[in-house]
Amino acid sequence: MISTVKKAIRPVWAARAIHKSAVEVLKQPAPEDTVTASFGKFISEIKPQHLSPVVLHRSKRMVLDSIGVGLIGSTTDVFELALQHCQNMYAPGDSSSVYGHRGIRLSPILAAFVNGVATHSMDFDDTWHPATHPSGAVLPAVLALSDMMPANNKPSGLDFLLAFNVGIEIQGRLLRFSNEAHNIPKRFHPPSVVGTMGSAAACARLLSLDPIQSSHALAIAASLAGAPMANAATQSKPLHIGNASRLGLEAALLASRGLEASPLVLDAVAGVAGFSAFYEDYVPQPLQSPGNDSHMFLLEEQDIGFKRFPAHLGMHWVADAAASVHKILVGVGPGTVSPAQVEDILLRVPKSKYINRPFPESEHEARHSFQFNACTALLDGEVTVQSFTPAAMNRPDLHALLSRVRLEHPNDNPANFNHMYGEVQLTLVGGDTVKGRCNTFYGHWRNPLSNDSLRKKFRSNAEVVLPSEKVERLIEVVEDLDQLRDCRNLLSQLQ
Repeated sequence: MISTVKKAIRPVWAARAIHKSAVEVLKQPAPEDTVTASFGKFISEIKPQHLSPVVLHRSKRMVLDSIGVGLIGSTTDVFELALQHCQNMYAPGDSSSVYGHRGIRLSPILAAFVNGVATHSMDFDDTWHPATHPSGAVLPAVLALSDMMPANNKPSGLDFLLAFNVGIEIQGRLLRFSNEAHNIPKRFHPPSVVGTMGSAAACARLLSLDPIQSSHALAIAASLAGAPMANAATQSKPLHIGNASRLGLEAALLASRGLEASPLVLDAVAGVAGFSAFYEDYVPQPLQSPGNDSHMFLLEEQDIGFKRFPAHLGMHWVADAAASVHKILVGVGPGTVSPAQVEDILLRVPKSKYINRPFPESEHEARHSFQFNACTALLDGEVTVQSFTPAAMNRPDLHALLSRVRLEHPNDNPANFNHMYGEVQLTLVGGDTVKGRCNTFYGHWRNPLSNDSLRKKFRSNAEVVLPSEKVERLIEVVEDLDQLRDCRNLLSQLQ
């Protein structure tokens, strides 16, 4: 099978150049000078030695967190629906494991899909800037592909981490070619776009595809990418991550068999939309090939944001601001804020329509509601996994507070995860006001979770479906992943 996967394909540029006039050739960049070619060359030529200790440390934290949120995500209704769908499909070659389900194996494509759905089913997965969920689109595909490979040809732990980091890097580079991408999205859900490309890049690296094959994998992935923001806060949003993971894997496998696509998909071509179809202000730049020199991964320059509770990233600012107000009113220790104390609640937040939901009717809407998360933190002093259960959502005190909420959108509070803030101001019965503000929540890339906090989150998530001894073993395996001769030990812990 691997010999088929690594089959070389015929370069297409030389054959096409024969049919071009000399003048036309002069007007076009040489094939090796295109942006698309530079990305393919980078994917093919990057080596494990280019991973710095900082990148290795940060990416292992991402792997651990993503596995944890995938495991707890495997208990959700949307995951169960996706799993039932895949079990009823024709799926030969059931070689790949499924999060949280020991006796179930699927084809690599379907395993990447359902594990991607699990990862985003609670909106608990990591976030980066410009905005995307980088790990959920890549890790399930790399795990599924590693499962697919023969026992005597599994990738080493370092090769596994290299492929994962290539998938993260490609996403970050593509997002930085657009100013529009820096803001909270309005049209396409970013992981359904750049995540599909990142998954394809990671799988191309793990398959050792050559530069031309890797370029084709990206171009094929571009034809499979994109999902509208209208499905945010619904059960369909987790499908965006599942599709990004599986379709990127599929793109790499198709490229490995010789399927060709546009050699200019990442370039700016007048009158023809490539990747610019997703970002109208897209201005691409070549990605420098590492060669024998060092490569500075974007992950080294900017850490990842990890969520402390399962909701849209923007909710973490208002939740922390509201929790500080709760502490002022209640003090340290258990206790709740009574609606009888509160006359008015003012939230100063960025303007973003899809996370302005005054009275959410489902857990998915609640995870995307400034109002819900602020009022939950006001009542309880925090937001947790349990905050989105029907019992918690239907509390009369919570609904009483929701009815008192107003929103303001100050000009100095942009819809941008790198610059926004959250402010909560309560007017109490009697006229006194109490205010809380959060500029950078704990878990943001500027204020990252400590290793102890990250492991605490992982244990809390993973122990929902795995015995504690296996959870501790997973922590150890991921921590030593770059030292493993092959990744079978990691794969076996997930089965």
